[in-house]
Amino acid sequence: MKRSITLLLLFIIGLGLPACSTNPATGKSQLNMLGESQEIEIGKEAAPKFLKGNGGPVPSPQIRAYVTKLGNRLASLSERPKLPWEFHVLDSKVINAFALPGGKVFISRGLLSKMTNEAQLAGVLGHEVGHVTGQHIGQQMTKQMIVKVGLSVVSEVSDAQWIQVMGGTSGNLYLLSYGRSQETQADALGVRYMTKAGYNPVGQIQVMEILKAAAGGSRSGEFFATHPHPQTRIETLERLIPEKYPGYDSDFDRYKFMEHEFKVNILAPLAKLPAPKHGAPKKKAALNSKQYPKWYAAAQTHNLCYCYGQSHP
Repeated sequence: MKRSITLLLLFIIGLGLPACSTNPATGKSQLNMLGESQEIEIGKEAAPKFLKGNGGPVPSPQIRAYVTKLGNRLASLSERPKLPWEFHVLDSKVINAFALPGGKVFISRGLLSKMTNEAQLAGVLGHEVGHVTGQHIGQQMTKQMIVKVGLSVVSEVSDAQWIQVMGGTSGNLYLLSYGRSQETQADALGVRYMTKAGYNPVGQIQVMEILKAAAGGSRSGEFFATHPHPQTRIETLERLIPEKYPGYDSDFDRYKFMEHEFKVNILAPLAKLPAPKHGAPKKKAALNSKQYPKWYAAAQTHNLCYCYGQSHP
């Protein structure tokens, strides 16, 4: 099936159909039938349900304002600054971050609590902004929609049908996973945006170290075999950063980490909050075909998971 889809997409690109274009952020040709107005409408409709289903907003105006300010700064330096960007902090223990179409970005309290500086936060938010500017969500949804309804009628699909392809309309939305190349691309775009904002790109590597530790350092079970393991991403970043940003290890006036600011605005307020409303899944509820046959089948068919961290039913 995957080979058939790949051949179909190559055929479409070869024909140069209108849905194929050059992405301004990546400079690469892409197949994306999800228009910007559709991206915005889908994100607008799905974001409140997604927020509600994942613990709601973290109960700290200070944390929310801090993340929003930094996110908007990064988005303003991207190739799509005029999208209606939103940055949300989920009151969730799960280590994760992800984006919806149209510029709706989420980061969990669980991931924030593992960080030690603002450069790391800029790396995560920049990565998610990169998924949006790279139009990775639209590309993945287009592939799934072609499989579901066929190429000839994709242009007639409603916003509700696009949302169903993305995973549903309930608070327990599951996002289509990105391909390995898209994750690598988002890492590079994230570094582009964070360095423009004055952050040290090593912060992005430090985030990968956090994810690596959370995964136990194992290279097995790589997010349904689509996401590069954190160590793979670290090695890629270690080649990219010296080449593109040669002053990262000496010009600390230009490339900052900002540990104190992060401690005051994130870690200190987090320490005062009650336990998160949304927690990591219990071990007894681990994903397998016997306990969750319908979800497991969907995951195998549609390859569903989150962008960072843990995916779960």
